[in-house]
Amino acid sequence: MLQASISKNDKLAKWLIGIFSVVVFTVVVLLSKFKLDVDLGFDVHIFAKANAVINTIIAVLLVAALVAVKNGNYQMHKKMMMAALVLSVLFLVSYIAHHLLTGEAKFGDVNHDGILSEAETAAVGSFRTLYLLILSTHIFLAALILPFILFTAYRALTAEFATHKKLAKITWPLWFYVAVTGPVVYWFIAPYYA
Repeated sequence: MLQASISKNDKLAKWLIGIFSVVVFTVVVLLSKFKLDVDLGFDVHIFAKANAVINTIIAVLLVAALVAVKNGNYQMHKKMMMAALVLSVLFLVSYIAHHLLTGEAKFGDVNHDGILSEAETAAVGSFRTLYLLILSTHIFLAALILPFILFTAYRALTAEFATHKKLAKITWPLWFYVAVTGPVVYWFIAPYYA
């Protein structure tokens, strides 16, 4: 097993994780209310593509980290999980940039007018229902998972491995689902970016 990387301070950890989680959730919710009209000289949907790539890498890291820990390679597990955390922060910055610069896209909105006509809705058919199902579970779990990820990492960094393992049994599959469905959502919505 590994040594503790940080000193245990549950009270401070709970406050910091709680505040960070609420701030991130609030910022993401408020994103739908703002759009910056700035011409950066390049296609700002590159951020959405970057998000899909980052989520894919996170999913791969999560699987590799699981394999590493199952094989007793705790140092490799820690490195991969820390990389997944760093990439998650990069994802968050890219996600915020994309939504601030592009606003919302609607699945099926071929003419990019922000309104789904009957013809557009009919053209996408049941794929819209599938997209909305995946999107809604992705968003719900993405909002829910952040404090779990941070508490799970905190327990590992304080060398409380029994608690870390219990939390990881909940956190890992949820985080993996969010990481996998992120690129799926991108694949569905990318054709409707203006």
